[in-house]
Amino acid sequence: MADKQARSTESGAAVAVDDPAKVRNVVLVGPSGSGKTTLTEALLAASGTVPRAGSVVEGTTVCDHDPAAVRQQRSVGLSVAPLLHGDVKINLIDTPGYADFVGELRAGLRAADAALFVVCAAEGVDAATAAVWAECAAVGMPRAVVIARLDHARADADAEIAACQEAFGAGVLPLYLPASGGKPGLIGLITRRYYDYANGLPATVTDPDDADLDRIATARDELIEGIIAESEDETLMDRYLAGEDIAEATLISDLETAVAHGSFHPVIPVCATTGVGLTEVLDGMARAFPSPLEHPLPEVTAPDGSAHAPLKADPDGPLVAEVVRTAADSYVGRVSLVRVFSGTLRPERPVHVSGHGLAERGHEDHDADERVAHLYSPLGANLREVSHCVAGDLCALTKIGSAETGDTVSSPDDPILMRPWTMPEPLLPVAVIAKTRSDEDTLARNLARLVAGDPTLRLERNAETSQLVLWCMGEAHADVVLSRLRAGGADIDTEPVRISLRETFAGPAKGHGRHVKQSGGHGQYAVCDIEVVPLERGAGFEFVDKVVGGAVPHQFIPSVEKGVRAQLARGLADGHPVIDVRVTLVDGKAHSVDSSDAAFQTAGSLALKDAAANGRIRLLEPLEEVVVIAPDDHLGTVLGDLSSRRGRVLGTEAVAEGRSVVKAEVPATELLRYAIDLRSLTSGTATFTRHHARFEPLPEGVRT
Repeated sequence: MADKQARSTESGAAVAVDDPAKVRNVVLVGPSGSGKTTLTEALLAASGTVPRAGSVVEGTTVCDHDPAAVRQQRSVGLSVAPLLHGDVKINLIDTPGYADFVGELRAGLRAADAALFVVCAAEGVDAATAAVWAECAAVGMPRAVVIARLDHARADADAEIAACQEAFGAGVLPLYLPASGGKPGLIGLITRRYYDYANGLPATVTDPDDADLDRIATARDELIEGIIAESEDETLMDRYLAGEDIAEATLISDLETAVAHGSFHPVIPVCATTGVGLTEVLDGMARAFPSPLEHPLPEVTAPDGSAHAPLKADPDGPLVAEVVRTAADSYVGRVSLVRVFSGTLRPERPVHVSGHGLAERGHEDHDADERVAHLYSPLGANLREVSHCVAGDLCALTKIGSAETGDTVSSPDDPILMRPWTMPEPLLPVAVIAKTRSDEDTLARNLARLVAGDPTLRLERNAETSQLVLWCMGEAHADVVLSRLRAGGADIDTEPVRISLRETFAGPAKGHGRHVKQSGGHGQYAVCDIEVVPLERGAGFEFVDKVVGGAVPHQFIPSVEKGVRAQLARGLADGHPVIDVRVTLVDGKAHSVDSSDAAFQTAGSLALKDAAANGRIRLLEPLEEVVVIAPDDHLGTVLGDLSSRRGRVLGTEAVAEGRSVVKAEVPATELLRYAIDLRSLTSGTATFTRHHARFEPLPEGVRT
């Protein structure tokens, strides 16, 4: 929503529906390059929403309006494009298919009630396709499968249907078959009619060829049995097996029930360029996809975590909406894409904005009252003003300054909080640096805007290394983030990420600290002797007082400890914090007049430095606990790569058919590019998580 050339607050007529039953929220999902955006353009053109379909190559599509999307010729963010089909409003939600943008995919799944799973007729089902299917299955999203790009030189719709059935299960059944002999048309299995697109839209409807009748009969029987198996009418199967010809209206009604259950997935072949199947897809979304009334709503609580009554998609119920995406526009400011789950959102009304549960991502818990000035129906980058937005519909809000992605919008009289959806963990660190002082201010503003809109981006300000580190999902995500920062006016560079190390003593050591100054008037006098002993990893710091005879007055012993702690934080040999040591104060001297708290702090610091000079300091590096889930075919490659990174494999375990989990401990210095390397080694089929385990000695000769 950030392309200022495409942004407009008025672009054609927008419709605000009053009945949630007349809304369909459909997210287009699938692997990158499957044709989701091109299909969206064709559907918009076929419904008359836009005069003609745009081109991904030319950068003229409604949904890929982001400059990064135009440059990369692939979607990098979620975009909404509503259309009308009959009296039904269909909100098409186009999502990226590349793995780096899985956060946008999950936001789209949160906003939708059903999904069009788009696969290319020439690509088969690869690991990336299976991963996207698993994302949909994880949230129980009802799905229909679209076999797209039928005009591809290697297109084979029948083979693609078979591949989907093998990969996704027996619930994948064709609703339409591609015409035989390469003819531009479809055969409807429920209607037993042939839809001929030889002359474009609308299709000419005729009887199918006699040669296709046996093919149709077999596929139709499988389809009807699949639909009836999900039907709520238990007598329907018996009637069908008895030879009764089930009415078309009954089959379509049960088809909608079967799709809503989430285990039956009808297949429709489509060609966006020739128009084949576009009308069938529109009909399928309007007639066979569930409305917001049928989709279970997310769990809600009060902002303090107390229980709240469950919600319904009722326009007259309490107002509850969720920000599924935020973006900044140079003309209208912050734009928040909102899904209304309950109640009706109206302009010129106060709302309460709550955001909780994402503090670890840099999104502190917040609650604020705001005022909605205008409501818009987004068409890609264009904003068209509407009078209201009912439960189940999508709209855009502008200038809601406190709203961030994942926030809940509710009534100030009855604040409500929705449980946020699961965000993926960013695992690729990128250190950025501003070139000038003025760029630092611009960078800070741009980062605040990006972090508010992208929960998959984590900002880390590392005080130890003095670096600003952006944790991204991968190279493509990092490229988009950096390009947006530069587009916002920040002149930045990247630099190698530095790992925070630690120091410790390699063995026992003794130190003597003497701080004596006489310069006239009140002097400074403090002497202390310490012994330092290394402890086991993770033991932390211990301070022991073994002074006898009052050599160091009791009131100054905490001063010695304070000075030692301060020096431990500053480091000794290379300026890294010192950990896992026991410091024992054994002796010292004091002056009745010149001794003070500051003097003994300084003496304690000097004593620790002297101990370091007399002993040996060892560098420690952070060790990460890494859990990799990979296909068995790539297990050997993963294990060998972990070993090459000085990793210690703790074990492997089968977790699913054909997949295993590997647990290992790997130095953090070896994991800086692991997100990229693992994807390359396993063709994107493996995932991993990492957590800090402890610090261990850095081997001699290893450079960090």
